[in-house]
Amino acid sequence: MKDTYLTLAGPSIAEFKDRASKFLAYAWPVKSEEEIQQYIEALKKQHFKANHHCFAWRLGQDGHLFRANDDGEPSGTAGRPILGQIDSAQLTDVLIVVVRYFGGTLLGTSGLINAYRESAFAAIQSGEIKEVILNDVFTISVEYGMLPELVQGLHRIQAIIQSEEYGDLATIVIAIRKRDSTQKLLDLRARIYKVSLEEAETLEWPEGIIIST
Repeated sequence: MKDTYLTLAGPSIAEFKDRASKFLAYAWPVKSEEEIQQYIEALKKQHFKANHHCFAWRLGQDGHLFRANDDGEPSGTAGRPILGQIDSAQLTDVLIVVVRYFGGTLLGTSGLINAYRESAFAAIQSGEIKEVILNDVFTISVEYGMLPELVQGLHRIQAIIQSEEYGDLATIVIAIRKRDSTQKLLDLRARIYKVSLEEAETLEWPEGIIIST
C-alpha cells in the first residue's frame, strides 16, 4: 500500500535568463485551488509589468487534480513544461508560477519550452522536497476504568495521540500510519485482553472501549 507522497517543504524562488528575457519561477506547497488562486493573484499584482504569468499545479495525494496554463504564450510552450517538471520530481500539492519579462528577442517554440522547463526545474531544486506519510485517524471513547491500560497500549504501538478530552468518557483521537493501522489496532486489542494476536483476531473490542473512524 502506498501511503506516502512527495511535496515541497516550503516556498522557493529561482531565476532563469535567455536572450534578455528573464524568467522568475516561484514554487509553493498548496492544499486547495483557492490557495492556488490567491498565490497567482498576489504574484500578478507584484509583477504587474511582466508579460506572462504561466503556471502549473497538481493536487491530491494521488495527484489526480492538475492544470497547466500558458497565459498567452504559444500553446503547450509554458504550462505543460512546468507541469512536466512537477511530474518528473513526482510531486503533488505543488504550484509553480513562472513570470516572464520579455527581453525583445523571440525565443521560438523550442526556446520557450526549454526556458519554462528550466525555470520550473530550478525552482524545485532550490526548494526542499519532503515525504508526507499518510495516517488513518481513529477516535477512541473509553471508560475511565480502562483508560490506563488503553493509554499504555497506545504508547506501546507508537500511536500518535492528536487530542484528548475528558467528560463522561475519555475521548482520545489517534493517528496511525495507514499501512500499519490494521496490524497495530490488532496489537492494541491483544495487549488490552493480554492474549496472542491470533486470539485477538477472534475478539471484539471490550465493553467500555468504542473505536470509530
